[in-house]
Amino acid sequence: MEPLIPGKYYHIYNHANGNEQLISEDKNYRFFLLKIKEYIVPVADIYTYCLMPNHFHILARIKDEEILTGLLKLKTESITNLQTLKQSNLVQNEKELSDYVSKQFSNLFSSYTQAFNLLYNRRGSLFLKNFKRKNIDDDTYFVRLINYIHFNPVVHGFVNRPADWKYSSYNAIVSSAPTLVLRDDVLNWFDGLGNFMHCHLRPMEI
Repeated sequence: MEPLIPGKYYHIYNHANGNEQLISEDKNYRFFLLKIKEYIVPVADIYTYCLMPNHFHILARIKDEEILTGLLKLKTESITNLQTLKQSNLVQNEKELSDYVSKQFSNLFSSYTQAFNLLYNRRGSLFLKNFKRKNIDDDTYFVRLINYIHFNPVVHGFVNRPADWKYSSYNAIVSSAPTLVLRDDVLNWFDGLGNFMHCHLRPMEI
């Protein structure tokens, strides 16, 4: 399994178990986004997302080592309740930080599953055990991936245009409404709003 390295960009995605549905109604989408904000936004910058009935996509940059180390320090102090924890004991290696970020995603899936199971009177895991991640280190691919993620509901036949799908970051990026994605950064990658919208008139190959 590829580690989630601080400062690196990743395409992160996962699928429901078998023929299960991750999201059955509007309130599921809203709750999933709340859980992303709770568990993922502290450890990763979100550039693009799309939530589908049986899978999701997120394009994110793992936060820098200093930020993750600070978060892990607070977590360690909270768990151990040690007020005199020495800085020398807080130095985290790359694997520890990667494991911490991966655990945040696991917490996202677990928290969402527990609420989903309670709401719909079901049992067992909802997501595939190992979520997928792919390191993105090419600027052109990064831009094309944003387009690919936003076109997911179009390709799967749910809507005709990315703007018609309520559960992706497309409409958040083209609006001025509060959002968990880094809107300005995304628009800069596309050299502005006009070109962003133009580049979403048709799907790009990746």
